[in-house]
Amino acid sequence: MTTSSSERGVSLGMPELPAPAYPDDVRARLEADAREIIARYPDSRSALLPLLHLVQSEEGHVTRTGMQFCADVLNLTTAEVTAVATFYTMYRRRPSGDYQVGVCTNTLCAVMGGDAIFEQLQEHLGIGNGETTDDGKITLEHIECNAACDFAPVVMVNWEFFDNQTVQSAKRLVDDLRIGHTVSPTRGAPLCTFKETARILAGFPDERDGAVEASGSAGPASLVGLRLAKGETAPARVVHPRDGGPHDEPHDSPQDRAVHEPSPAEHRSSHDAPQDTSASDPAHPAGPTAEEGE
Repeated sequence: MTTSSSERGVSLGMPELPAPAYPDDVRARLEADAREIIARYPDSRSALLPLLHLVQSEEGHVTRTGMQFCADVLNLTTAEVTAVATFYTMYRRRPSGDYQVGVCTNTLCAVMGGDAIFEQLQEHLGIGNGETTDDGKITLEHIECNAACDFAPVVMVNWEFFDNQTVQSAKRLVDDLRIGHTVSPTRGAPLCTFKETARILAGFPDERDGAVEASGSAGPASLVGLRLAKGETAPARVVHPRDGGPHDEPHDSPQDRAVHEPSPAEHRSSHDAPQDTSASDPAHPAGPTAEEGE
Protein backbone atom coordinates (compact mmCIF):
# COMPACT_ATOMS: atom_id res chain seq x y z
CA MET A 1 0.00 0.00 0.00
CA THR A 2 1.34 3.40 -0.93
CA THR A 3 0.63 6.78 0.63
CA SER A 4 0.25 10.08 -1.11
CA SER A 5 2.71 12.88 -0.68
CA SER A 6 0.17 14.88 1.32
CA GLU A 7 -0.34 11.95 3.69
CA ARG A 8 3.43 11.76 4.22
CA GLY A 9 3.54 15.47 5.04
CA VAL A 10 5.61 16.26 1.96
CA SER A 11 4.82 19.40 0.00
CA LEU A 12 5.60 19.11 -3.68
CA GLY A 13 5.23 22.86 -4.05
CA MET A 14 3.36 24.64 -6.78
CA PRO A 15 4.93 27.09 -9.21
CA GLU A 16 4.29 30.72 -8.40
CA LEU A 17 1.59 32.49 -10.32
CA PRO A 18 2.83 35.09 -12.81
CA ALA A 19 3.81 38.38 -11.20
CA PRO A 20 0.99 40.92 -11.16
CA ALA A 21 1.38 43.70 -13.69
CA TYR A 22 1.88 47.33 -12.82
CA PRO A 23 -1.22 49.50 -13.13
CA ASP A 24 -1.52 50.93 -16.64
CA ASP A 25 -0.54 54.46 -15.63
CA VAL A 26 2.51 53.25 -13.69
CA ARG A 27 3.64 50.98 -16.51
CA ALA A 28 3.29 53.77 -19.07
CA ARG A 29 5.42 56.10 -16.92
CA LEU A 30 8.07 53.44 -16.31
CA GLU A 31 8.16 52.49 -19.98
CA ALA A 32 8.90 56.11 -20.90
CA ASP A 33 11.73 56.18 -18.36
CA ALA A 34 12.97 52.79 -19.55
CA ARG A 35 13.19 53.96 -23.17
CA GLU A 36 15.36 56.87 -22.05
CA ILE A 37 17.67 54.53 -20.13
CA ILE A 38 17.92 51.92 -22.90
CA ALA A 39 18.79 54.60 -25.46
CA ARG A 40 22.07 55.21 -23.62
CA TYR A 41 23.46 51.79 -24.52
CA PRO A 42 24.40 50.15 -27.82
CA ASP A 43 23.11 46.81 -26.48
CA SER A 44 19.78 47.02 -24.68
CA ARG A 45 20.61 44.32 -22.12
CA SER A 46 23.37 46.60 -20.78
CA ALA A 47 20.57 48.74 -19.34
CA LEU A 48 19.53 46.07 -16.85
CA LEU A 49 21.35 47.52 -13.82
CA PRO A 50 19.86 51.03 -14.08
CA LEU A 51 16.46 49.54 -14.91
CA LEU A 52 16.56 47.57 -11.67
CA HIS A 53 17.26 50.83 -9.84
CA LEU A 54 14.31 52.34 -11.70
CA VAL A 55 11.83 49.70 -10.57
CA GLN A 56 13.32 49.87 -7.06
CA SER A 57 12.52 53.58 -7.02
CA GLU A 58 8.89 52.72 -7.63
CA GLU A 59 8.28 50.37 -4.70
CA GLY A 60 11.37 50.69 -2.52
CA HIS A 61 12.60 47.22 -3.42
CA VAL A 62 12.84 44.99 -6.48
CA THR A 63 9.62 43.04 -6.69
CA ARG A 64 8.68 40.16 -8.97
CA THR A 65 6.58 42.68 -10.88
CA GLY A 66 9.63 44.90 -11.32
CA MET A 67 11.77 42.03 -12.54
CA GLN A 68 9.07 40.95 -14.99
CA PHE A 69 8.92 44.52 -16.28
CA CYS A 70 12.70 44.58 -16.83
CA ALA A 71 12.54 41.24 -18.63
CA ASP A 72 9.73 42.47 -20.89
CA VAL A 73 11.36 45.74 -21.97
CA LEU A 74 14.79 44.13 -22.50
CA ASN A 75 13.54 40.92 -24.09
CA LEU A 76 15.24 38.83 -21.40
CA THR A 77 14.00 35.90 -19.37
CA THR A 78 12.97 36.46 -15.79
CA ALA A 79 15.71 34.01 -14.81
CA GLU A 80 18.33 36.30 -16.36
CA VAL A 81 16.93 39.31 -14.53
CA THR A 82 16.63 37.45 -11.24
CA ALA A 83 20.25 36.28 -11.47
CA VAL A 84 21.41 39.91 -11.57
CA ALA A 85 18.93 41.26 -9.01
CA THR A 86 19.98 38.64 -6.47
CA PHE A 87 23.72 39.13 -7.04
CA TYR A 88 24.06 42.81 -6.14
CA THR A 89 23.31 43.84 -2.56
CA MET A 90 22.14 47.32 -3.57
CA TYR A 91 18.94 45.74 -4.88
CA ARG A 92 16.54 45.02 -2.02
CA ARG A 93 14.42 41.92 -2.35
CA ARG A 94 11.89 42.78 0.33
CA PRO A 95 10.24 45.97 1.64
CA SER A 96 12.74 48.27 3.30
CA GLY A 97 12.85 51.57 5.08
CA ASP A 98 13.03 55.14 3.88
CA TYR A 99 16.62 55.23 5.12
CA GLN A 100 19.10 52.41 4.57
CA VAL A 101 21.58 52.69 7.44
CA GLY A 102 24.75 50.75 6.67
CA VAL A 103 27.46 50.30 9.28
CA CYS A 104 30.87 49.35 7.96
CA THR A 105 32.21 46.29 9.78
CA ASN A 106 35.26 45.69 7.65
CA THR A 107 38.66 45.55 9.31
CA LEU A 108 39.58 49.17 10.00
CA CYS A 109 36.07 50.39 10.78
CA ALA A 110 35.50 47.33 12.95
CA VAL A 111 38.56 47.90 15.14
CA MET A 112 37.79 51.61 15.33
CA GLY A 113 34.32 50.87 16.69
CA GLY A 114 32.14 49.73 13.79
CA ASP A 115 31.34 46.40 15.43
CA ALA A 116 30.25 48.17 18.61
CA ILE A 117 28.15 50.66 16.64
CA PHE A 118 26.39 47.90 14.71
CA GLU A 119 25.71 45.86 17.85
CA GLN A 120 24.36 48.85 19.76
CA LEU A 121 22.16 50.04 16.89
CA GLN A 122 20.55 46.61 16.65
CA GLU A 123 19.71 46.78 20.34
CA HIS A 124 18.65 50.44 20.16
CA LEU A 125 16.33 49.90 17.18
CA GLY A 126 15.16 46.42 18.17
CA ILE A 127 15.97 44.93 14.77
CA GLY A 128 18.59 42.62 13.30
CA ASN A 129 20.73 42.81 10.21
CA GLY A 130 18.67 43.55 7.11
CA GLU A 131 15.53 44.22 9.13
CA THR A 132 13.32 47.32 9.18
CA THR A 133 11.81 49.23 12.08
CA ASP A 134 8.04 48.98 12.56
CA ASP A 135 7.57 52.58 11.45
CA GLY A 136 9.19 51.81 8.11
CA LYS A 137 11.87 54.46 8.58
CA ILE A 138 15.12 52.55 9.12
CA THR A 139 16.59 49.43 7.55
CA LEU A 140 19.82 48.44 9.28
CA GLU A 141 22.60 46.40 7.72
CA HIS A 142 26.30 45.82 8.05
CA ILE A 143 28.44 46.73 5.05
CA GLU A 144 31.79 45.18 4.25
CA CYS A 145 33.51 48.40 3.15
CA ASN A 146 32.47 51.98 2.52
CA ALA A 147 35.83 52.89 0.91
CA ALA A 148 36.40 55.67 3.43
CA CYS A 149 38.94 54.11 5.79
CA ASP A 150 40.54 57.43 6.74
CA PHE A 151 37.22 58.46 8.27
CA ALA A 152 36.62 55.21 10.18
CA PRO A 153 34.27 54.22 11.65
CA VAL A 154 31.86 55.18 8.89
CA VAL A 155 28.08 54.88 8.66
CA MET A 156 26.22 55.42 5.40
CA VAL A 157 22.61 56.48 5.02
CA ASN A 158 21.22 55.93 1.53
CA TRP A 159 24.87 55.86 0.36
CA GLU A 160 25.78 59.24 1.88
CA PHE A 161 28.69 59.41 4.33
CA PHE A 162 28.57 59.99 8.08
CA ASP A 163 32.18 59.93 9.21
CA ASN A 164 34.05 59.36 12.49
CA GLN A 165 31.00 57.90 14.19
CA THR A 166 30.62 56.78 17.79
CA VAL A 167 27.93 54.65 19.37
CA GLN A 168 26.19 57.73 20.72
CA SER A 169 26.39 59.76 17.51
CA ALA A 170 25.03 56.82 15.51
CA LYS A 171 22.11 56.48 17.92
CA ARG A 172 21.35 60.19 17.60
CA LEU A 173 21.52 59.84 13.84
CA VAL A 174 18.89 57.10 13.59
CA ASP A 175 16.69 58.81 16.19
CA ASP A 176 16.71 62.05 14.19
CA LEU A 177 15.88 60.16 11.00
CA ARG A 178 12.92 58.46 12.65
CA ILE A 179 11.38 61.68 13.99
CA GLY A 180 11.91 63.60 10.76
CA HIS A 181 14.68 65.97 11.75
CA THR A 182 16.88 67.33 8.98
CA VAL A 183 20.09 65.31 8.92
CA SER A 184 23.12 66.45 6.96
CA PRO A 185 25.83 64.04 5.80
CA THR A 186 29.43 64.78 6.69
CA ARG A 187 30.11 65.26 2.97
CA GLY A 188 28.14 64.76 -0.17
CA ALA A 189 24.65 65.68 -1.27
CA PRO A 190 21.78 66.26 1.17
CA LEU A 191 19.85 63.17 2.19
CA CYS A 192 16.83 62.01 0.28
CA THR A 193 14.69 58.90 0.66
CA PHE A 194 15.82 55.50 -0.56
CA LYS A 195 13.31 55.61 -3.42
CA GLU A 196 14.65 58.99 -4.53
CA THR A 197 18.21 57.68 -4.25
CA ALA A 198 17.29 54.69 -6.43
CA ARG A 199 15.97 56.96 -9.15
CA ILE A 200 19.20 58.97 -9.13
CA LEU A 201 21.18 55.71 -9.39
CA ALA A 202 19.03 54.82 -12.39
CA GLY A 203 20.69 57.78 -14.10
CA PHE A 204 18.12 60.53 -13.75
CA PRO A 205 19.26 63.99 -12.62
CA ASP A 206 18.94 65.12 -9.03
CA GLU A 207 16.63 68.09 -9.35
CA ARG A 208 17.12 69.40 -5.81
CA ASP A 209 18.70 72.83 -5.51
CA GLY A 210 22.41 72.60 -4.70
CA ALA A 211 22.47 68.80 -4.53
CA VAL A 212 24.83 68.33 -7.45
CA GLU A 213 27.25 71.00 -6.23
CA ALA A 214 27.40 69.42 -2.77
CA SER A 215 29.54 66.55 -3.94
CA GLY A 216 31.66 64.54 -1.55
CA SER A 217 35.38 63.97 -1.65
CA ALA A 218 38.01 61.58 -0.43
CA GLY A 219 39.81 62.24 2.83
CA PRO A 220 43.33 63.62 3.19
CA ALA A 221 44.95 60.20 3.68
CA SER A 222 43.31 58.92 0.50
CA LEU A 223 44.55 61.88 -1.54
CA VAL A 224 48.12 62.22 -0.29
CA GLY A 225 49.57 59.98 -3.01
CA LEU A 226 47.81 61.94 -5.74
CA ARG A 227 49.01 65.23 -4.29
CA LEU A 228 52.56 63.98 -4.06
CA ALA A 229 52.42 62.88 -7.68
CA LYS A 230 51.28 66.36 -8.67
CA GLY A 231 54.02 67.96 -6.61
CA GLU A 232 51.53 69.74 -4.37
CA THR A 233 53.16 68.68 -1.09
CA ALA A 234 56.68 68.13 0.15
CA PRO A 235 58.08 64.60 -0.20
CA ALA A 236 57.17 62.29 2.65
CA ARG A 237 59.82 61.83 5.34
CA VAL A 238 60.93 58.29 6.11
CA VAL A 239 60.76 57.69 9.86
CA HIS A 240 62.64 54.86 11.55
CA PRO A 241 60.10 52.43 13.04
CA ARG A 242 61.90 52.25 16.39
CA ASP A 243 63.64 55.49 17.25
CA GLY A 244 61.28 57.84 15.41
CA GLY A 245 64.13 59.79 13.81
CA PRO A 246 63.89 61.03 10.23
CA HIS A 247 66.29 59.58 7.68
CA ASP A 248 67.29 62.87 6.12
CA GLU A 249 71.01 62.01 6.35
CA PRO A 250 71.95 58.52 5.19
CA HIS A 251 75.02 58.18 7.46
CA ASP A 252 73.86 59.73 10.69
CA SER A 253 73.95 57.57 13.79
CA PRO A 254 70.82 56.75 15.82
CA GLN A 255 72.01 58.79 18.79
CA ASP A 256 72.46 61.87 16.60
CA ARG A 257 68.93 61.77 15.25
CA ALA A 258 66.39 64.03 16.89
CA VAL A 259 62.99 62.54 17.52
CA HIS A 260 60.72 63.61 14.69
CA GLU A 261 57.64 65.54 15.79
CA PRO A 262 55.13 65.62 12.92
CA SER A 263 53.87 69.04 11.96
CA PRO A 264 50.14 69.68 11.47
CA ALA A 265 50.72 69.60 7.70
CA GLU A 266 51.95 66.01 7.98
CA HIS A 267 48.77 64.81 9.67
CA ARG A 268 46.96 63.33 6.70
CA SER A 269 44.29 61.31 8.42
CA SER A 270 41.15 62.83 9.84
CA HIS A 271 41.88 60.82 12.98
CA ASP A 272 44.95 62.91 13.71
CA ALA A 273 42.66 65.83 14.43
CA PRO A 274 41.05 66.14 17.88
CA GLN A 275 37.74 64.54 16.95
CA ASP A 276 35.39 62.34 18.90
CA THR A 277 35.71 58.79 17.64
CA SER A 278 35.00 55.38 19.08
CA ALA A 279 38.43 55.45 20.75
CA SER A 280 37.35 58.45 22.84
CA ASP A 281 33.87 57.08 23.55
CA PRO A 282 33.68 55.88 27.18
CA ALA A 283 31.02 53.35 26.19
CA HIS A 284 33.25 51.73 23.60
CA PRO A 285 34.03 48.18 24.79
CA ALA A 286 37.67 48.49 23.85
CA GLY A 287 38.10 51.37 26.29
CA PRO A 288 40.49 54.26 25.76
CA THR A 289 43.41 53.83 23.41
CA ALA A 290 46.48 52.52 25.26
CA GLU A 291 50.15 52.76 24.40
CA GLU A 292 51.84 49.64 23.10
CA GLY A 293 52.68 47.28 25.93
CA GLU A 294 50.19 48.71 28.40
